[in-house]
Amino acid sequence: MQSATHRWLARLLLSSALAATQSGAQPDDSSAQLPVEELRLFTQMFDKVRRGYVDEVSDRELLISAVEGLLYKLDPYSRYLDADAYRELRNVTSGNYSGIGVEVATENGMIRIIAPLDSTPAERAGIRPGDLIVAVDGSSLRDLSPSAAAGKLRGPAGSAVELTVLRGGGDAPFNLSMTRDSIEVDSIRFQRLDAALGYLRIAQFQEGTGDAFEEALDTLQRDGLAGLVIDLRNNPGGLVQSAVSVASTLLDGDTVVYTEGRLASANQLLSADLGDRLNGAPVVVLINRGTASAAEIVAGALQDNRRAVVVGTRSFGKGSVQTIIPIDDQRALKLTTARYFTPNGRSIQADGIHPDIVVERGTLQVDEEPVRLREENVGGRLDGTVTNVTITLKPKLTETEQLLKDDNQLTEAINLLRGILLLRN
Repeated sequence: MQSATHRWLARLLLSSALAATQSGAQPDDSSAQLPVEELRLFTQMFDKVRRGYVDEVSDRELLISAVEGLLYKLDPYSRYLDADAYRELRNVTSGNYSGIGVEVATENGMIRIIAPLDSTPAERAGIRPGDLIVAVDGSSLRDLSPSAAAGKLRGPAGSAVELTVLRGGGDAPFNLSMTRDSIEVDSIRFQRLDAALGYLRIAQFQEGTGDAFEEALDTLQRDGLAGLVIDLRNNPGGLVQSAVSVASTLLDGDTVVYTEGRLASANQLLSADLGDRLNGAPVVVLINRGTASAAEIVAGALQDNRRAVVVGTRSFGKGSVQTIIPIDDQRALKLTTARYFTPNGRSIQADGIHPDIVVERGTLQVDEEPVRLREENVGGRLDGTVTNVTITLKPKLTETEQLLKDDNQLTEAINLLRGILLLRN
């Protein structure tokens, strides 16, 4: 015998199906009609679970689970946002929230790391792009919904958390312990590498990233700027409009990105404003496996418009558009509605941006000879003017030299910029 809840739910779903059928859709247009038999199946399953499950579960919990299940099999990014998840999403885009500091996607009951954010507990603990989190504090994530799994990483600043991680082709998972913190990510940081070259790191695309990028360029240009390295490595993306703003700063009215989806509103072509802020000065963009989404839009736009040379390794390949659809003030639907395409029509999705010059990350071994002996230091050299031998000790590395020593990809980018400048002069 059907319960009152079952009968109410069945009437609701079947009336929705009837309304969809009578809304002007042709009888043979199956895509516009709700499948009545499957709706009956759903109400039957709902009632059996509600009455027969070993523990009592409220109707509300079952319906929320059904909503999450509706989105679970679509892709790793479409999901229902409850009040906590919706609040966190808004905090992340403003660059201020609590947690371990990672951008993630759900994958077969696990959490895939897109990238750890700069100077966060995740980065300090050694989390890498591509890592799979299979358990949190010893509890498996396999039976949790995507929102519940991601929620395990959240928590108040100062609270401890242990992640069980599976990396690459490793056979056995390992544990990483860290302490959650207040995450305040500076989306832009920059410095001058020498008298002519600048380095600008974009960690994430937030609400003010476009304006911060322009301000950084203004500062670097005050004393002259002949070339620029833009570091997008381990940048998991963020707000698309901020990415378009950054690319627009270096392009002169060119196409930045376009999107294609089923809805008319999902089809957009986004172009740069007129005027290149650097007036054609050479640019090198660094990318790696942790470069994703909005960061890939910037790299692809500059690459296709031949405005920058892209150096590093192939990017993550997140080329889908997620639209946030508010349900009310506290809840929302995060739904994949389109795919990104670079100006030349390349799909970023699952392929990523391929660098113009491949440079794997590695260790740069510098010759550590204690003295520098040259012909000019040799007594009695050919011109006979030097009688004393002078030994020159190797000076201490400057901050820039140390930076380049520790980062072979950045070293290659700088060498490439210098080569371009030599040919131009």
